[in-house]
Amino acid sequence: MFRGTTILAVKINEQGAIAGDGQVTFGDKTIVKQSAVKVRRIKANVLAGFAGGAADALTLFEKFEARLEQFQGNLLRAAVELAKDWRTDKALRRLEALMVVMNKEHLLLLSGTGEIIEPDDGLAAIGSGGPYALAAARALRANTQMSPAEIARESLRVASSICVFTNDQITVEEL
Repeated sequence: MFRGTTILAVKINEQGAIAGDGQVTFGDKTIVKQSAVKVRRIKANVLAGFAGGAADALTLFEKFEARLEQFQGNLLRAAVELAKDWRTDKALRRLEALMVVMNKEHLLLLSGTGEIIEPDDGLAAIGSGGPYALAAARALRANTQMSPAEIARESLRVASSICVFTNDQITVEEL
């Protein structure tokens, strides 16, 4: 199974950023790619980051993008409909992936069991190095005046120095 993803989303007021590392790991020992892009912009106003099996994560991303198009960019409605699909469709239920999506109004974590979670503090992290990146982001947000993009990038750098499944080839998309 492919592993090795860290995604961090930071939202402060109407500004936001999602950062992802570039590492893809096969099993527990082999790095097969160091520059994967796991963060995407959907249209001009929605960002998404995904973690999990590569094919599963890309499938989930495509399904979310289609729902977002169907509901004219309404992030909450697209997320709810995707969660319904994910829970009821036999093929989708097997997907082992997580997503973080954001626009200027909302930051959501979408899970394979159909949960939609909007974090209280405007921070969400998924993947192997997620807990490390989240801890760094909380400290930086509380103790600096950094922008969401700066917090996201620096937090992933911290995670990459701790987690063997996270590297410092960071992609950042910002609103």
